[in-house]
Amino acid sequence: MPTIFTHAVIPLAAGLALGRRTLSPRFVAAGMFAAIAPDFDSIAFKLGIAYADQFGHRGASHSIAFAIALGVLAALCASWLRTTRMKAFVFIAACTASHPLLDAFTDGGLGVALLWPWSHERLFAPWRPIAVSPIGAGFFSLRGLEVLWSELKWVVLPTLLLAIPVRGWRARARTGIAE
Repeated sequence: MPTIFTHAVIPLAAGLALGRRTLSPRFVAAGMFAAIAPDFDSIAFKLGIAYADQFGHRGASHSIAFAIALGVLAALCASWLRTTRMKAFVFIAACTASHPLLDAFTDGGLGVALLWPWSHERLFAPWRPIAVSPIGAGFFSLRGLEVLWSELKWVVLPTLLLAIPVRGWRARARTGIAE
């Protein structure tokens, strides 16, 4: 899995690209939480639930169904998030779904149960360039630094290289500056 820092980059970059008028800081923070939420399943290790179990790590919480469920919850909280129900649903569901999609591009683990509950199969992307993050204290090691470099190269920099020009384009469009 990418680290929780990298999962949070996706909604943060969306907030940067689209600006406060489109995505309030509270809404972006909710998106960051949603992007991290699937990894709360790591508590399964403490509960004795096996990694490969449907409720183990990268199981049900890494599914499209889970992303939709969080999107529905966000739609119910739309006024608190300072947005519309539809925008809350779409943004939070997309932020949540970004998590298993990024995990599918890692070079380790058992894959993600993206299609749960319809399928218990764990899936990987055909190309897996992101180094899998060590779980627990192993993150604070040379391997952890290698993972951060991998995430910077394959996720953070490309995401920011997309977000920054979009922000500039939107700012120019808003002020009416022609190219």
